[in-house]
Amino acid sequence: MLKNMINIVVKILGILLVLSGVILIYDARNITKKFFGFGDQNEGSSGLKIIGFIIAIVGGIIIFVVK
Repeated sequence: MLKNMINIVVKILGILLVLSGVILIYDARNITKKFFGFGDQNEGSSGLKIIGFIIAIVGGIIIFVVK
């Protein structure tokens, strides 16, 4: 019973990681404009997209590994 509860919590954590990664990829330019004040926003938005992609991949791996 405890193992099932831990699996469910870890899967929910994986789903939240995938969700936050996709949101970070989609809204990278808006986040860069809002929080960072430097002139070259292309580098900042591409960095946020890469981080979002990595976060989404880690969340997907967590979802598929936990059974």
